[in-house]
Amino acid sequence: MNMEKVLIKTDEYNGRYVAMKSFDDPTVVGAGDDPATSLKDAASKGYDDPVLLYVPEKEAVLIY
Repeated sequence: MNMEKVLIKTDEYNGRYVAMKSFDDPTVVGAGDDPATSLKDAASKGYDDPVLLYVPEKEAVLIY
């Protein structure tokens, strides 16, 4: 059984940081090329505590 949850369903944010309302509501409220810009964008819209994540480029291999 696959428990994967897709939060971002568009290629628009590939390679960028995204601020979302929450994990339960993945509405994008900010985006930027770095975390600070994404968080500032969200804060300017009234979201002071969003969920921040990085959306990798398509076909990118990431090793953590």
